[in-house]
Amino acid sequence: MTITRRSILLLSALTLALTASFAHAKDPKEITIGTSAGPYADQIKLGIKPILEKQGYKVRLVEFNDYIQPNFALAEGSLDANVFQHIVYLKKFALEHKLALTDLITIPTAPIAIYSKKHKTLDDVKEGTTVGLPNDPTNQARALVLLDQLGWIKLRASFDPVRASEKDIAVNTKKIKLLPLEAAQLPRSLGDTDYSFINGNYALASGLKLTEALVAEKISPNYINLVAIRTADKDKQFAKDLAAAYRSREFLDITNKHFAGYSKPDYQQALQTAAK
Repeated sequence: MTITRRSILLLSALTLALTASFAHAKDPKEITIGTSAGPYADQIKLGIKPILEKQGYKVRLVEFNDYIQPNFALAEGSLDANVFQHIVYLKKFALEHKLALTDLITIPTAPIAIYSKKHKTLDDVKEGTTVGLPNDPTNQARALVLLDQLGWIKLRASFDPVRASEKDIAVNTKKIKLLPLEAAQLPRSLGDTDYSFINGNYALASGLKLTEALVAEKISPNYINLVAIRTADKDKQFAKDLAAAYRSREFLDITNKHFAGYSKPDYQQALQTAAK
């Protein structure tokens, strides 16, 4: 029998395909979830993992210390899901890096909020009051929108709430002094500022309680954190079971017990209302 060059190429392609298939074969009852250390990892450990384990799943949690690797690890198959980001970040990252990722379900999210060690009320604001806020575009926009809602500043007409920056401030109504800082540094700024906007994860990591905030944002759907999966996996059973675990009454009870002050997604709010 004569083996042609075409046959060799076809056999090579078949071998590569089979190798890739076996490399990615895994127990459908094993789920590897990537997340950042802190509250969202705790939600999985305390709530989601026990629920899935009762259904026979083996759940492995991988914690990352950056916001870059979890999406690459998900796209390449090292993870089955990740939990650390909101839809704005996911869409931008996936588009820029040409990754086939999608959102599965939103989750309870720690809001950005105003804290103070010098004042017990927002009524103390006056000319020259110092206000720390994040210097990254996404979180600074959230802080500026809340300042606008409080009436401390007035943003220009038709501003984009997702991209608002200091350039969009039309009037500094209260004549406050804004101090942009790295988000991770804002808890430390409380000794020097009158008020500081602090992201929920950094507030919790520094020992602050979400319930100690003087005011918290009403989180826009743009900034509610979510579970991300590969687009190709959206109809797989593990994805359905993972989403169902978050939607469960059991996880709502865990949220109420251990994550007070978090902004609840619509499905938890509906579940809570129905229980009353």
